[in-house]
Formats: sequence, C-alpha cells, structure tokens
Amino acid sequence: MRKCCLSAVGVLAMSLLIASVALLVAHVLQRVVDLQVKEETVLKNGTEAFDLWEDPPPPVYMQFYFFNVTNPLEVVNGETPFVEEIGPYTYREYRPRADVHILDNGTRVSSVNPKTYVFEPEKSVGDPEVDLIRTVNIPAVTLMEWTKSTSLRLPTEILLLLYQENLFTTHSVHELLWGYKDKFLSMLHVLHPEVDSEFGLFNKMNGTDDGEYVVLSGKMNYLNFSKIVEWRGQESLNWWTTESCNMINGTDGSAFHPLISTDETIYVFSSDFCRSLYITFDSFVSVSGIPAYRFVPPEKVFANTSVNPDNEGFCVPAGNCHGSGVLNVSVCKQGVPILLSAPHFYQADEKYIKDIQGMHPRKEDHETFLDINPLTGIVVQAAKRMQINVLLRKLDGFIETGSVRTLVFPVVHVNESVLIDEASAKKLKSVLFEATVVASIPFIIMALGIILGICFIVLVCRPPGTKEESTEEERAPLIRTS
Repeated sequence: MRKCCLSAVGVLAMSLLIASVALLVAHVLQRVVDLQVKEETVLKNGTEAFDLWEDPPPPVYMQFYFFNVTNPLEVVNGETPFVEEIGPYTYREYRPRADVHILDNGTRVSSVNPKTYVFEPEKSVGDPEVDLIRTVNIPAVTLMEWTKSTSLRLPTEILLLLYQENLFTTHSVHELLWGYKDKFLSMLHVLHPEVDSEFGLFNKMNGTDDGEYVVLSGKMNYLNFSKIVEWRGQESLNWWTTESCNMINGTDGSAFHPLISTDETIYVFSSDFCRSLYITFDSFVSVSGIPAYRFVPPEKVFANTSVNPDNEGFCVPAGNCHGSGVLNVSVCKQGVPILLSAPHFYQADEKYIKDIQGMHPRKEDHETFLDINPLTGIVVQAAKRMQINVLLRKLDGFIETGSVRTLVFPVVHVNESVLIDEASAKKLKSVLFEATVVASIPFIIMALGIILGICFIVLVCRPPGTKEESTEEERAPLIRTS
C-alpha cells in the first residue's frame, strides 16, 4: 500500500511539473488572455471598449497659464521682454462623441467630438472675467503681416493709428480665451464679412467640434483599433509641402490598441498641432496602482531640418524653417502668425529661451506624456502640453512695431490633462487581476508539483518505522482469573 501511495505522489508531482513547463514554454494561457483582450477591444455596440471610447468617464481638465508682459514700451524699443506667468485658469472639459455611425459592416466608425468647457474656480488662481493680461495684440499683428507687402499697407497703418492700436493690448482672461469684439476687426468685417469681428484664442471652440473623424473599429485587426483614416472627409492634409508631413497617422490620443510593447512607436494625430506626431517609450510607471508604460514625444519630433530632415515639409513657405522646438502653424490658422512649442520652450533651441526673460523649462511641468496600460491600451494618465506663441518682428511702414527684435513671443501655455477616475481604476484593476491569475496558472501548477515532489522525496528517504515492544501489562490477558 505504501509503495502505491509513493508511486502516485511521484507520478503526480512529475506530471504537474511537466505540464507547468509545457504551458510556460508554449505561452498557452497568456495567449488565451491576449486573445480575449483582442476580441473585446472592438468598436461595436455592447462592448465596454465602445462605451469608454464614446464617453470616457475620467475627467479632463484644461489649464491655461498666461504670460503677462511687464515692460511693453521697452520691448517696442528693442529691449528684452520680461513676462510673468499667471495661472492656472482651469476648465473642466466635457468631450462625449456625437453622431456616431457604424460603417462598412462594422469595420469603420464615424463621429464628431464636441468639447465643452466649464470653469473650475477652486482649481484656479483667480476670476477669468476680472483678471487682466497684457499680451501681444494678435489681431493688429496679423493684419500688419497680411498687408505688409500689398497696396493695403498704408490704409492698414492709417486705421491702426485711427483706432490707436498698439503692439500690445490688455484684456481679461475670459476675453483672450473665448473672444471679444475687436473694434478694428469689426470695421473690417463690414467690408469683408468673411473676417470675424471677434477674436479669441479659443473663439467659437466651446461647445463645438473640430470636424468628423472616421476611424477603424479594430474588427479586422486589433492593431488598427480607433486608428484615424479620414478627417473632415479627407484621408490626408494639404497644409504642408511633403506627402509624409501631410499624412494622418494614428489615433486621436484618447485610445490605443491593446498589447502595447516598449519598442513600438505610437502615432497620434492632433488637430491642434495640424499634424501627426509620434511618441516613444520613456519609462515604467504606476498610476493608482495600475502598471503603465510612459510614452513621450522625442526631441526629434520638433527638431529642425539639420537634425531631422523629415521635418522639411513643415517649413512653410518652403525653405522657411524655424529652429528646433517650434512649429509654424499659420498655414492652418487662417494666416495668423501662430507658432506652437512646448511650454517655456522646453526642448527648443536655447535662443528662444534667452530671448524672453521669464522662461524656465522643466521636464516634470512642461513635457507631454501618455501613461498607457500595456495589456488593454487604456490611457490611465496623460498631459498634452503646448504653448501658443506669436511671431513678432519690425515691419517697415508700421510704426507700431518700433524697433522690436524678431521674437517668438509666448502668449499662453496649455495643460490638457486626464487621470483615471476611482471607479474606472477599480474596474481596470479587476480585469488585470483576472488576467494575472489566468497567466499565473502554470506557476501555481509548478508550485504544487514542487510541493508534491518534496513530499515524495521525504517519504522515500524516511526509514520504515519499527514496532515498539509492548509492556508486561499490555501483554496481560484481558480476563484475569484469581
């Protein structure tokens, strides 16, 4: 009987060990987990992936930091500008998708993404309706740039003098963001109705969308989940000078395909930047107890053409290239001389930082990043950070520009951030725990095999017990006779 038990324990231990090793080598259960994730990450009615994509539950916040000019007269006379950062002015961003339609037998999905902003006073430094900011007079600068080489230069200068427009202007935060009626633009609007009489950095962008997107559902290939194939009815852009720069690549940055690896390059299309960008792996992080990969845009993305020749197509007009870290987007901003950069010219050429007193670039405050859970592709934390700048320079025939130096002048920088909410984090942790348990089954089997193996060895090595001699009393008969 003892030998049979020993044999059974030994065979079972060996079988468990062999099975666990086979499962580990073949990655059988990990493949089961991966397959399940792929099947569930599809944009179709009834899936959790679709619900999260259509109306993401984590709150999104937009923080605005303005640069107040403290020495405007000196700047016009050619001296170095001094600016002080004022902010944040924080707005909650609501961005549910609307007009969602399933197309092409479930392989494509179209939608628009209207965004609504609601002020959050407890997360802000002041009242945007009251706080005043002195900054570049963007409408005046734009009109001077438009007419500097045309027959309208003189009439424009007369009107600037008539309306007493200067290179700098003062308005409330609310006006600068959402729009104010500009007297100069109002006059032009009468002559040219296509010219808006109001100006604001985000004028008419509250409660509106940036155009229809058509994305792949991921039904045919999980790697194409939420990948953009059309924007505003076009498969590519037409602002830039090369085909590669005009490509619409990747997702909109709110969702990604599952099973992400550290060695892949992830593409994101941003209508704010009027182009596609790419991000690469930076580090391992944990957000609310959820493991994630941090991806960031490498310096090469906004490098000048001497460092990254592929960026030549972003030089508009052709050959008109700026230094590293700055992107001229005037071509897609109706000719307004807007240049985008990272806040405080982070990762930009040193000259832009030295040109403006008050620039203090820091990685932790000014770098764009996305923290993505690698199994599900869910964004658990992200921050899109950009700075809006205006090109200032002396223009002949316009006394308003005085002796100003050629400057990329910062106006405001924006931090659009999201952090997974508690309920979503709890749900994601549950999914990850289940996946971990399934993937860990081979190790559990191996542990049982090892335990049984140890028991088998102990039983084999243990010497057989000997019977103890009985005492005289134990040997006595049960019934005694006297």
